[in-house]
Amino acid sequence: MPRKLAGGKLVIATHNPGKLREIAALLASFDVACVGAAASGLPEPEETGTTFEANAELKAKAAAQASGLPALADDSGLVVPALDGAPGIYSARWAGPKKDFALAMARVERELAGKPDRGARFVAVLSLAWPDGHCESFRGEVEGSLVFPPRGGRGFGYDPIFLPAGGTATFGEMDPAAKHAISHRAKAFAKLTAACFERAR
Repeated sequence: MPRKLAGGKLVIATHNPGKLREIAALLASFDVACVGAAASGLPEPEETGTTFEANAELKAKAAAQASGLPALADDSGLVVPALDGAPGIYSARWAGPKKDFALAMARVERELAGKPDRGARFVAVLSLAWPDGHCESFRGEVEGSLVFPPRGGRGFGYDPIFLPAGGTATFGEMDPAAKHAISHRAKAFAKLTAACFERAR
């Protein structure tokens, strides 16, 4: 039986401002006060897991123990079958120390040269941890394909090259509300909130 979170402060265990904005927007209708890890002075733990689940749980538990508050962490990435699943859990690392996703998107395009398969999917795992070590994890995925050159200045990360299946606009071109309706993170959130959140405003 999933543990319920009933109001109060919730640490969002990310130092990525785009991801923080997206998570806070998805939680706006619930009775929680979101606090970013950077604003709380929490360090970024080293992501040593080999799966999205392992890394999300590692980050959530570290933030919960350091803050003494429940913490929510996301581990997400772009999975490209033609690249044997890369960049996958290393999606952020492909952007380098300066988090330059233009560089990361150019690398994806370069490595796909000569490969006809442009299929891809975004994966997000959300882990909600409590200071006592209890943790719940939820996974969401969205299928699509890659387009080059990148299109649109909205969203973040690899959004400008990701075209969701059946769509005509990339995540980088879509209105945030439209993206939230279908994204991998939104699907994981639907599972999370159904299981763990009791009270909407």
